Amino acid sequence: MKKIDLSGKTAFVTGGGVGIGAGIAHALAESGAKVAITYYSHRENAEKTADEIKQKGGEAVIFKLDASNSDEVNKVVPEVAKALGGKIDILVNNAGHLIGRVDVSEMSDEHWHKVIDTNLSSAFYVTRAVLPFMPEGGRIVNMASLAARNGGGNGAVAYAASKAGILGFTRGLSKELAPRKITVNALAPGFIVNTPFHETFTGQDKYDGIIQRIPLQRAGTPADVAGAVLYFVSDLGAWVTGQVAEINGGSWFI
Repeated sequence: MKKIDLSGKTAFVTGGGVGIGAGIAHALAESGAKVAITYYSHRENAEKTADEIKQKGGEAVIFKLDASNSDEVNKVVPEVAKALGGKIDILVNNAGHLIGRVDVSEMSDEHWHKVIDTNLSSAFYVTRAVLPFMPEGGRIVNMASLAARNGGGNGAVAYAASKAGILGFTRGLSKELAPRKITVNALAPGFIVNTPFHETFTGQDKYDGIIQRIPLQRAGTPADVAGAVLYFVSDLGAWVTGQVAEINGGSWFI
């Protein structure tokens, strides 16, 4: 069985300062990759994650980036590639946000577009900017959600639509990049704790009720998601592309 060894590889994780992104950044670094992570507003979180990686002997650099801003992405990505030695072997499009729970009947155009841009357009902008720096055999992993499958919770229609779009983006891109031997896969996490998402938009008072409806009877963690990333970006997943890892403990409709 092949071991997961990413020595000599470079990885770029958007939104890698906290939660799932931080878990992914740690896992990639611990497997030998040099990692670049971005943050949108909380530099201290990205610095903490990078410092933790360095303390364990890994390499990490941080960049401020609004991944929903095309011009900013086009400016920052070449700087990321330069910091990583001129190439980006692995891209994890993790940046995203619910923004807020709003029913469609009360939703403004501004809210709809902001959610779509934050979760879907951002993956397009970053991927497009990274591709000139990605060598043959590169790996791309996009962050979808269980919401793409079940529509999400109350007030999350825009979010669910944006994450469903990630699934189509992933499958279409996997075909387009196959001639370059670049694989493109997606993750669809369910209830993942120790993340700002659920702390902000779900509330810990609801955790027990959610967990009771999960067949495996526990919440997921960032490490659960990171494990799927390692599979997709390593030699173990070399012949897997256009697929979605359903990381939800057996839940589909919570």
